[in-house]
Amino acid sequence: MILKIVEKLPKTVIGIHFARQLVKSGTSPAFHHAEAQSAESRKDFIHKLKIGVKELRETLVNLEIMNQIKVLDSSEFRDPLRENDELISIFVSSINTAKKNLKKE
Repeated sequence: MILKIVEKLPKTVIGIHFARQLVKSGTSPAFHHAEAQSAESRKDFIHKLKIGVKELRETLVNLEIMNQIKVLDSSEFRDPLRENDELISIFVSSINTAKKNLKKE
């Protein structure tokens, strides 16, 4: 969804700025999640997911700002905003579970 939004952004200074930011922050959580799956330790797993959460929050702010300034129709942002919130919840839940398991070790 993020990449589809980026493709729809206008080729203006604002559109190009947000496109560059969004490509980076909007795709990196998937990479951090993949890295976490191969983590060398539980602490490493937690660290990689925390970076993913930071990127998801950056993406959230990007989407909210673009929605507020009406760079695209509001309907374009509805599903990506919802999915981004869900991903933040999933990542945070995974981090909390890993922290609890770390304390048990």
